[in-house]
Amino acid sequence: MAYAISDECISCGACAADCPVEAISEGDGKYVIDPEKCIDCGACAGTCPVDAPSAQ
Repeated sequence: MAYAISDECISCGACAADCPVEAISEGDGKYVIDPEKCIDCGACAGTCPVDAPSAQ
């Protein structure tokens, strides 16, 4: 089950920098996670200052 980034995202990029499989990219107004690449490790959730990423 992949993680997803909520609208709380402030586009800081911290999650993308910590993603070990490069599944996170800058989207339109917020970062997005490619569910095909996401390995459900939770690194993004651990580094996000506003808790935007969560398991879906």
